[in-house]
Amino acid sequence: MPHKIVGIGEILWDVFPHSRKLGGAPANFAYFVKKLGQDGLVASRVGDDFLGKEIMDSLFKLGLARDFIQIDSKHQTGTVDVKIDDGGRPDYIINKNVAWDFLELNNRWEKLAREADVICFGTLAQRSLKSRRTIVNFLKMARSTAIKVLDINLRQNFYSLKTIIRSLELATILKLNKEELRQLRNLMNYSNEKNDINFCRKLINEYGIKLICLTRGEDGSLLIDESDYYDHPGYKVSVADTVGAGDAFTAAMVIQYLGGRTLGEMSSSANRLGSWVSSQIGPTPALDEDIKKLFLNKIG
Repeated sequence: MPHKIVGIGEILWDVFPHSRKLGGAPANFAYFVKKLGQDGLVASRVGDDFLGKEIMDSLFKLGLARDFIQIDSKHQTGTVDVKIDDGGRPDYIINKNVAWDFLELNNRWEKLAREADVICFGTLAQRSLKSRRTIVNFLKMARSTAIKVLDINLRQNFYSLKTIIRSLELATILKLNKEELRQLRNLMNYSNEKNDINFCRKLINEYGIKLICLTRGEDGSLLIDESDYYDHPGYKVSVADTVGAGDAFTAAMVIQYLGGRTLGEMSSSANRLGSWVSSQIGPTPALDEDIKKLFLNKIG
């Protein structure tokens, strides 16, 4: 039976200079989970507007269930203005007071929380009190065996140390990038701890986290647990844009983790998929046959 893996939080339109793409880390994550053969589900909220209807249509076309997408009659569907620099790196302007700022823990979501094998969440969707309470309660309702993945996602000024600490307390796995590591180190007054592995081990010991993943773009990743670590150099590709690459990385890593793979095996698969996605346009590219064969053979 496939694992039930939920991405909870924001769903939105990434608005590029000449196009619009379905986005939001939970939705991107669920998409790649689904493409890798598991039951990837997104729990979010859209407006009762044209953009919301287009999101529902897009989810259907991507093969994702819409059962856990709430419809908000008062707030508009979320949008993000995305600009890509010459290196393919995105810059985001995230609009406020949109539908996913008002997530509700209804009966359907409560049942989903109790059934989930993995829940992936972040700090961005916790920027509002309403959604923060919903996400925290959703996580608390999960089974004790459920894996909770914190993709910390520090954007603009939409986070606080209090929210980060509460999220770390709930997390089984922490995933962050180089810039987020720097921000977290400063926020927690660990700026004197320059060694990434030592800092991550402090977080592991303090919050009971089982695995920390540090992504480093073209330089690969560092996976750390309480007794070991694995430094992967990454795979060199021609970058189109990096939107969605981190979410693909997380999806592959989580599925490998569920399969009891080693740090090296998790790193290899996650970097391979993340690199491939960064060579494609948009956050949810269709997997070509070669990449499907590579992953379904490794993960199946």
